[in-house]
Amino acid sequence: MQEIRIIPCLDVKEGRVVKGVKFVNLRDARDPVEASQQFGKSRLVVAIDGRKNPPGSGLPRLEVVVKSGTESTGMGIVEWAKRVEKLGAGEILLTSKDADGTREGYDLEMTKAVAEAVSIPVVASGGAGKLEHLYEAVTIGKAAAVLAASIFHFGEISISEAKKYLKEKGIPVRV
Repeated sequence: MQEIRIIPCLDVKEGRVVKGVKFVNLRDARDPVEASQQFGKSRLVVAIDGRKNPPGSGLPRLEVVVKSGTESTGMGIVEWAKRVEKLGAGEILLTSKDADGTREGYDLEMTKAVAEAVSIPVVASGGAGKLEHLYEAVTIGKAAAVLAASIFHFGEISISEAKKYLKEKGIPVRV
């Protein structure tokens, strides 16, 4: 098994880190610079709502180059994953809108289906609420990496705690 990556994610809207459930009812979490400092040298994903970050908000303006993630492609998730792999994607960040922010665990069935259908790494995203969820995403969902927001935003679990937990469970973790 390759080393698993643990990736914190900061969702940014109007210059603030926010978190909601299923992408609605967003609540302020804190300042993005302050939040990013807790992760040290860890890889960090910053999801920016380009439509909601006006000039002067401290974030660069973004040009939208792809369709919104809320629009249907008319394809099933596995078909879509195979297509983007064929088009040259090097990795898939797979977020379950239904699980996002719920803290009830990743969508393991969807993650496993995509991970088994493609040869590129799949990053599980959406739903982490406890350390066991990270473990399940890797062992059951076959994810190459786990991305989480809420558990890291609010200081419930640190990156080092997550790495230690997975190592203790026999999962190799990227340092």
